[in-house]
Amino acid sequence: MERFCVILVRPEKPENIGLAARGMKNTGVSDLRIVGLQGLHGPSYWTAVHADDILDGASFYDGLPEAAADCHCLAASTARSRRHFTLVSLDEAVRSLTEFPSDTRIGLVFGNERTGLTVEEIGLANIRFHIPQVGRQPSYNLGVAVTLTLFQLMTAAGAAPPPGREKPLTHAEQEDSVRRFEALLDGKGFYHETNRAFITERVRDIFHRMVMTKKDRDILLALFRKSLG
Repeated sequence: MERFCVILVRPEKPENIGLAARGMKNTGVSDLRIVGLQGLHGPSYWTAVHADDILDGASFYDGLPEAAADCHCLAASTARSRRHFTLVSLDEAVRSLTEFPSDTRIGLVFGNERTGLTVEEIGLANIRFHIPQVGRQPSYNLGVAVTLTLFQLMTAAGAAPPPGREKPLTHAEQEDSVRRFEALLDGKGFYHETNRAFITERVRDIFHRMVMTKKDRDILLALFRKSLG
């Protein structure tokens, strides 16, 4: 479980951060990254219960791209349907994540308790998943969502990845590649003002779902340059 990190984006209640840290401690994950805060205080520690070391070691970032830069794959949890993004179940997300080589760095992203992740943030994820719940019950508590996700991953951790699966590019490298593809398309007039927002979301969705490897990127860039040249 050392290859996983938990990224909390603009968490609102410090108690929930402590509960998330407790779930991390229970499942053997220690890398906690927090976006939108500069530090932690009392209430976070009150609910952490023997997970103070995880809170003490937490790192803080201004934005999700910085927090996820060294990850090879991002899996984001969302309780809402996303019109332009493919959404899978937690079980399917776990199956996909366990297929990557053991040295693949995986970031698990959870949004604000009330507002969740923005469209731009969910668009950065390679995998977007939801945790099933009954009827119209409100979404899971943040700490519970983190713990449920990590428990599922822990129980699946013994599964061997398929032979030959390559480690993806880091997320920073994937983002740079997407921007290069977008620049090539934009240079050929593929975007215009009436479709730019929609097409940008769709293009980014397609490329991030690929979880690109170096070989994928190089082949696609060569194809783009040849066909658009």
